[in-house]
Amino acid sequence: MHIHSRVFHTRFGHLTASTPNVGTGLRISVMLHLPALKITGELDKVARAASVMRLAIRGLYGEGTEATGDFFQLSNQTTLGKSEEQFAEDFRLLVPKFIEYERCARQSLMTRRTVAVEDKVVRALALLRSARLMSSEETMYLLSLVRLGTHVGLVKNVQIETVNELFLATQPSHLQRIVGRGMTGPQRAEARAEYIRRRLQNS
Repeated sequence: MHIHSRVFHTRFGHLTASTPNVGTGLRISVMLHLPALKITGELDKVARAASVMRLAIRGLYGEGTEATGDFFQLSNQTTLGKSEEQFAEDFRLLVPKFIEYERCARQSLMTRRTVAVEDKVVRALALLRSARLMSSEETMYLLSLVRLGTHVGLVKNVQIETVNELFLATQPSHLQRIVGRGMTGPQRAEARAEYIRRRLQNS
């Protein structure tokens, strides 16, 4: 067993290998589903607003990753200058602002582009219910549209809990655990599509 000592400076706090983490070393993050901001093209504007607030918007798996399924990770950019409690409270107060940005974008979509959004959602649901092969990336993209549809009232016969469960269950490792064996990529694509069809057949 290796024991690593921590380096602490009385003025700068915890000294870490990553400069942005110097200070409290506290990294707070929350995962947000922001499909409407992505569709309306307003995400860049929101990202700039986040930067002003010393927050960062990253992809699903953190820095340098894509926002698969329109899931974005919102986290604090700085860990220096305040206590852990102050950072946590600031974050708690700021997150609802970004949720409200998404709500406004959804309202805008339903006011100005209802038919176009409904078409995307209906096509996504139809494909999920009928496809025989489905990659992880395509699944996330389609489920994102269906999840948006459930929230804005375009999808009434699929529970949001089912959609949320499918986001996790169709990931490679989760899927192999459900099936009970390791699989190749093509085998997973077939098993994923079958699992989705089965979960949605009564919806």
